[in-house]
Amino acid sequence: MAYHIWYGIISFFMNHISDREKQFKLLCAEASRCQLCPRMADRKAVLSKLNGPLNPVVLFIAEAPARLGADRTRVPLLGDRSGEHFDLFLQVTGLTRNNIFITNAVLCNPRIGQRNVRPKAAEIANCRYYLQKQIEILDPPVVATLGAIALDTLDKICSHGLKLASSVGQVHDWNGRKLVPLYHPSPNVVISVRSKELQLQDYKAIREALKCQ
Repeated sequence: MAYHIWYGIISFFMNHISDREKQFKLLCAEASRCQLCPRMADRKAVLSKLNGPLNPVVLFIAEAPARLGADRTRVPLLGDRSGEHFDLFLQVTGLTRNNIFITNAVLCNPRIGQRNVRPKAAEIANCRYYLQKQIEILDPPVVATLGAIALDTLDKICSHGLKLASSVGQVHDWNGRKLVPLYHPSPNVVISVRSKELQLQDYKAIREALKCQ
C-alpha cells in the first residue's frame, strides 16, 4: 500500500515537471520567433534553460539583455559589470545561480549602434506576455525586480502600486507570492543612484521573503 502511495506521488511530481518543461520549451520557441519589435527583429530572445532551473526559489527580473552581457553570453546578468555586481549582491542571499531563474522585462537587446538603450514602452508591452507566461510556468515563491522598468511591468500584469524608491529592499505580497523590489546592479546605478553598500543591505530582504514561504 505504501509503495503505491509513494509511486503515485513520484509519478505526479514527474508528470508536473515534464509538463513544465514542455510548456517552457514551447514558450522559448515562440519567443525565438517573435519579431514584433522592428528595431530588435534581427536579435534573438534571451530565454532558455541557461536562464536557470525551472523550479527556482527566486525569479529575478531585470530590464533587458545587455550588449556585452546576456546578448553575447545568452545568460542574463553574466559577462559584464552588471553581472559582476549581481553575483556580489547575490552572495548576501545565500543563494547561487543554481537555484534562481533570471529573466528580463524585454527579452531582446535594445541598442543603438554599440550603445545599450532603454526599451520603448511598446517593446515592453510586446514582451509582457512572455514575462507573464514565465511566471505562470515557473511559479516561483519569490519574485525580485531589478530596476523600475521590471517593477512597473509587474504592475501591468497584476497591480501592486509600488514605486522603487519607496519600496526597495522590502517584502511585499503580490499575486500569491512575495515581491522584493531592488535596484538594477548596473555600474551607472551603483555609482550615482544606489551604492554597493546599500544594495547589499537591500538583498537581505530576499532571505526574509524566503522565510515567509
